[in-house]
Amino acid sequence: MASLATPRTAPRKAPRATTPGAHPTASVSSADPAAAAAPVSSAAQASSPDPATHASPAAPASPVSPARSVRHLGPNWYASVMGTAIVANAGAALPVDVPGLRTLCAAVWALSLAMLLALVSARALHWIHHRDQARAHLLDPAMAPFYGCLSMALLAVGGGAMIVGRDWIGLPAALALDTVLFTVGTAIGLAAAVAVPYLMVVHHRIESASPVWLLPVVAPMVSAALGPLLVPHLPAGQAQQTLLIACYAMFGLSLLATLVMLPLVFGRLVTGGPLPLALTPTLFLVLGPLGQSTTAANKFADAAPGVLPDAYAHGFAAFAVLYGVPVMGFALLWLALAGAMVLRARRQGMGFAMTFWAFTFPVGTCVTGAEGLAQHTGLDAFRWLAVGLYALLVVAWLVAGFHTVRGLLSGALLAGPGTAPGTAPAAPRPVTARTR
Repeated sequence: MASLATPRTAPRKAPRATTPGAHPTASVSSADPAAAAAPVSSAAQASSPDPATHASPAAPASPVSPARSVRHLGPNWYASVMGTAIVANAGAALPVDVPGLRTLCAAVWALSLAMLLALVSARALHWIHHRDQARAHLLDPAMAPFYGCLSMALLAVGGGAMIVGRDWIGLPAALALDTVLFTVGTAIGLAAAVAVPYLMVVHHRIESASPVWLLPVVAPMVSAALGPLLVPHLPAGQAQQTLLIACYAMFGLSLLATLVMLPLVFGRLVTGGPLPLALTPTLFLVLGPLGQSTTAANKFADAAPGVLPDAYAHGFAAFAVLYGVPVMGFALLWLALAGAMVLRARRQGMGFAMTFWAFTFPVGTCVTGAEGLAQHTGLDAFRWLAVGLYALLVVAWLVAGFHTVRGLLSGALLAGPGTAPGTAPAAPRPVTARTR
């Protein structure tokens, strides 16, 4: 687990690492890249060294400007948008009739849209005023994969506009919004699926695998699952067929890339032992490509009739079940394994970190996957599985959301190491982060 800065005069020499809360002058570590991905939690901030080692005692505290307050705002924050949007999208398609549920889901989708707009604005300030930190994120093997979250946040909110947001803003506005967000999100996702692995090979120095590696390669799978929502609104013929086949191609791109990386992640666990406590929730990220690919296979089956020749349409319907059932079985196995690891980490003192958002979107994709299987198999078992997983999703979302709001209000989640919330050091000084 990545601890906060230690004074440079500490007698113990430790490997250097960059954390999302660390000053950009700290070097990027290759010894334990996973440890650097853990965003700074309020508990971790409380354990920081004496602020006197980072600022002159004689310097008066000054209010933090909006530009400076976003210095430590990394791309991992987009996970909160993804986790909120999936609560709305999955809840609106539950195979049970709950009075008022769809209205509540529409409200949650509106919240995800507001969060997306606020976060995109804050990240724009980050790039304008703190380009050094932004470049450090790209060169950090633990943080760079989170750039895939931007794509998935755009796609999830755009898809939610068509699923449930149209109840409030109308179909034309929902269609226009989804078209823009799907186009931009897909382009960013495909770029991240190439750029991040390129950086991993050329610039990053990595000694152990991390579940966050899956983030950039799973983004095209989200496009594959949500693209079929736009197919009926395109001109019949070539336009509809091209989009559907393109989604199928992105399905294959993401699935094969996942099959390459997943053995590395599991191999890291069995040879290197459990992840650091703050990173243990990232084990749930493995559920993302599993649940999202099952969802995509079922969406292909829904969109294919009338778009593709009957032989292919029937093939998609069969593929949805033949592929989705065994993959959902493996997802449940991984859910049990990851859950056991989280309980172990909690007993050992795991506190809140922004990695808690890994409990939301990946579980939500399993909900939508189970909903699709319930529709195409007619089995009550999948209906109740979807309901049970959705209950888990809502609980995880409430816990992560509560702690995130509390951390924002206190200033702990956006404060740099050794900086008291609401104040800024008189002059930035380099720090050394250590991994233990």
